[in-house]
Amino acid sequence: MGGRIGMEREGRVAWMILDHPERHNAISAEMWLQLGRVAEILERDPSVRVVILRGAGDAAFASGGDISEFEAGGASAAMAAADQSDLDPFLGLRVLSKPLIAHIHGYCLGGGCGLALAADLRYAADDAVFAIPAARLGRGYPVAGLEMLVQVVGFAAAKEIFFTARRFTAAEALRMGLVNQVLPKGDLDAFVRATAEDIASNAPLTLRSAKLIFSELARDPALRDHDAMLRSIRDCHESVDFAEGVRAFLDKRRPSFTGR
Repeated sequence: MGGRIGMEREGRVAWMILDHPERHNAISAEMWLQLGRVAEILERDPSVRVVILRGAGDAAFASGGDISEFEAGGASAAMAAADQSDLDPFLGLRVLSKPLIAHIHGYCLGGGCGLALAADLRYAADDAVFAIPAARLGRGYPVAGLEMLVQVVGFAAAKEIFFTARRFTAAEALRMGLVNQVLPKGDLDAFVRATAEDIASNAPLTLRSAKLIFSELARDPALRDHDAMLRSIRDCHESVDFAEGVRAFLDKRRPSFTGR
C-alpha cells in the first residue's frame, strides 16, 4: 500500500496533505485510516484553530480511491466497509469541530470529491476537475458521500454528477455550488492561507458552536440535538472570549481570543 497523510502546522493553521503524488494522490486503504488518526491529533491540539486539506504536488487534490487495490480485495478497506454498513467513511473529517478548508487543484474525483464535500469550505484552482465515476466502475457509493453531495448542490445537480459520471470543470462546479470560489491556480495558495488566518482570528468557541449547529441543521428535524446546540451557544455567552469581544468592540481594537 502506498501513500500517507502528511501533517504540517503553521501557527494557528494546520495542513492535512494527501500524499500519494505518483498516483495523483489516489487514496489507499491505509490513507483512509490515517485520515481519522491525523484529524484526531489536530482536534485535540488547542493551538490549531483551522485545518486545510490539500493534495501533494501540482497535479491533483485526490484522484479517488486507489483502484489498484480493488482487484486485490482491498477496495480501500475503510470505504469497502462503509459500502456494506452504516459507517461513514468520511467521519474522520466530519468529526473535526474546527473549520476545515479544502484546497483543490487538478483532479478531484470519486472519494477525493467526497473528502472535499466533507470540508466546510471549498476553494478551487481554475484547473480543477470534478467527477464521481462510480457508475463507470459498477460500484455502489457510500450513503454518507451522496448525502453530503445532495446537501451541497441539491438533488438535481447531485443526480447529474452521479448518473452521467462525467467530469466537470471548475467553472461548472462553481455554478452548481460545489465550490465556494474559483481562483487562478497561482493565486489559490495565498488566498486559502489568508482566508484560514482570517478565520483563525475569530472566536474559537463561536466557530465551534456554528459548525455544530450547521451539522445539526443538516439532519432530520426530529433527530437534531437541540440541547447540544443551546449548550454551545450558552458556552459562548459565558466565555472569557465574549467579554473580550465586547471590550475590543468598545475600545475599537481587534480582539485577542483564547478559546476560553
